[in-house]
Amino acid sequence: MRGSATCIIRAPLRMLTTWTASISPVPPLTVRRTLRRRALLKSRLLAELLPSRLRRQPEGRDAAGLMLLASPFRNTMYNIRGNKQAQATAHGPPVEESSQSAEPQRGEQPLISDPSIPAEKDPEDPPKSAPRPCVPSGPMQKPKRQSNTFPFFSDGLARSRTAQEKVVALEQQVLMLTKELKSQKELVIILHKALEAAQQEKRASSAYLAATEDRDRLELVRHKVRQIAELNQRVEALEQDRERLVHEAGLREQQVQALQQHVQLLMDKNQAKQQVICKLSQKLTEDLAQPQPADATNGDFLSQQERLEHLKDDMEAYRTQNRFLNSEIHQVTKIWRKVAEKEKALLTKCAYLQARNCQVESKYLAGLRRLQEVAGAEPGDFPELLQQLVQEALQWEAGEASDSVGLSPVSEYDDYGFLTVPDYEVEDLKLLAKIQALEVRSHHLLALEAVERPLRDRWATLTELMPSAELKQLLRAGVPREHRPRVWRWLVHRRVQHLHSLGCYQELLARGRACEHPAARQIELDLNRTFPTNKHFTCPTSSFPDKLRRVLLAFSWQNPTIGYCQGLNRLAAIALLVLEDEESAFWCLVAIVETILPAEYYSKTLTASQVDQRVLQDLLSEKLPRLTAHLGQRHVDLSLITFNWFLVIFADSLISDILLRVWDAFLYEGTKVVFRYALAIFKYNEEAILRLQDSLEIYQYLRFFTKTICDSRKLTSIAFNDMNPFPMKQLRQLRAAHQERLEAELRELELLKAEYLERRASRGRAVPEGCVSEDEGEGDS
Repeated sequence: MRGSATCIIRAPLRMLTTWTASISPVPPLTVRRTLRRRALLKSRLLAELLPSRLRRQPEGRDAAGLMLLASPFRNTMYNIRGNKQAQATAHGPPVEESSQSAEPQRGEQPLISDPSIPAEKDPEDPPKSAPRPCVPSGPMQKPKRQSNTFPFFSDGLARSRTAQEKVVALEQQVLMLTKELKSQKELVIILHKALEAAQQEKRASSAYLAATEDRDRLELVRHKVRQIAELNQRVEALEQDRERLVHEAGLREQQVQALQQHVQLLMDKNQAKQQVICKLSQKLTEDLAQPQPADATNGDFLSQQERLEHLKDDMEAYRTQNRFLNSEIHQVTKIWRKVAEKEKALLTKCAYLQARNCQVESKYLAGLRRLQEVAGAEPGDFPELLQQLVQEALQWEAGEASDSVGLSPVSEYDDYGFLTVPDYEVEDLKLLAKIQALEVRSHHLLALEAVERPLRDRWATLTELMPSAELKQLLRAGVPREHRPRVWRWLVHRRVQHLHSLGCYQELLARGRACEHPAARQIELDLNRTFPTNKHFTCPTSSFPDKLRRVLLAFSWQNPTIGYCQGLNRLAAIALLVLEDEESAFWCLVAIVETILPAEYYSKTLTASQVDQRVLQDLLSEKLPRLTAHLGQRHVDLSLITFNWFLVIFADSLISDILLRVWDAFLYEGTKVVFRYALAIFKYNEEAILRLQDSLEIYQYLRFFTKTICDSRKLTSIAFNDMNPFPMKQLRQLRAAHQERLEAELRELELLKAEYLERRASRGRAVPEGCVSEDEGEGDS
């Protein structure tokens, strides 16, 4: 392709060379030597003056092509110049150098013209000059040689100008030649591209003509259509880039205008300051120009000198005092740091001792409970003494012994208002609840320094929330109380940003005030049954019940297909306790029901909830085969216990500290977390369940065994480490399979129901003999 382009360009040059050779006789030997010498000198001078980047030869075939292109041009120019000089020597006196210097420029004009047009005789060439009187050739030889050395200058200029001026002129000429060379290179590139496009068109036309069948030609046409489509796409992309650049240029223009305004403002401000300085300088000059009495001037000077000495003394005194105070502050700071470190160590030691105290007390209460079980049926004074010890243990608070340090092992309520010690009616369960509270406090105190403080430091450094593996691990470990509202709002917003609209919650409340929703009565009944052990929902003066009512009514208007379902009140209550804002709690409820949990989870048939119970049974068989076999032998149906876990996300089952950790991960990862924790709960208590042999005892234990889980770190480790692998793909496949089976069972049930109703309608309501119908009974009365 490049060779073809080189041949195309060389053709006009050969014609031009042939034409010049035909119209001019061959110069004599002396003229030839002179031309060679001049060309050699010119090439050396150009090589010295050209920049290094222009002297570097291009690599590859392009370099060879450019050198081949430049040679014909250079030879043609030399031939034209030599022919004309020969003619001038043969017919008359030599032509002025100024006309010779113009000839190479005219000779180089074809370089920037279209090479496809054949070279013709230059119409701008001036006619031959008229014959002049003969001048002896001897005296002119030396100036002629000098002008041949610099062919672009006339003889007069060559005599008058210095060497430095000649160098400057030559540098300008080199720059001009460099520009022409650059234009020639661009021309070669354009010709290469045109030739390549022509060859492609030629190949496509040849292939189209050579195709024997219409199918091949159609395929070629389709290929061209695809190429046109690709080019259109590129044009559209370039147009989009152009629009983007125009937009960016507009923005930059606006920024420039703003900066110009700012500069103008600064200039105005500077000018105003200059005016103020000029006024002050003028005033100072006027004040200095006014004569003052000599005595007054001397008196003022002496008083100022004395005052200056006093100020120096005061400054030195203040410096001395400052050094002393700085040393005192340094000593106090060192003492304070030592005291703070010592206090921290003492608090850590106190927390450890209190944790040990809670453990000892828990073991003591467990021993009392064990003795109470063993000696329950024995007569004598021993049961009464044991009962008295149990009562004293329940009434005694270990916090009374630790008032001096301000740390209580067991407080009545936790940070969210839940009772730390559940209020069971059965005496045995009260003792068990106290044991549980002591163990929870013990684990909290032991984990405070080792886990909680580093975790809070990591959350404090996490200013901007974005999905990442680090955030996932932090959420699984639990969010500190001070950061939980902010984190939950961000998690909820990620789920409902496509549903959220400004003012939507207020509009739903307005609809609820305008007309009563059918579910309003059921909502009112469930308000009093929401978390009876939480002080925020049992206190008569609390505002949480009213907030919960408004949230549930707004959701019933937001989702008419569900309206209200028992269990939603607990979800909304947890959201209210953490977020404290009822609109945020409303959107949290929307996120759970409409985006996280599967559809029909809270429908009338609770189809998706039943499916998840069957999926849990399959996962239990896979992860905990011993426990599954043990429960299967005793015909224990776990769905009676676990159905409520999934419906309210463990709201009634786990203690608040573990419950909120579950919700932290649930709002980020979804329903897979619920399955993980459900399996982890059974794994946590697997050995205790395996020791139970009676189904009634198992059911009684499963009713409250989740409240005995105190070690949140252990439960989290089981859920996210021991239960692995836990792929979401497997969960989807199990759900799809059980969904199909359950729908088939429901369809079969509907068919049976329809057959029964049809049978009953066909038989009619016949009254057996000896029985009186209701209508007859009313007639007798």
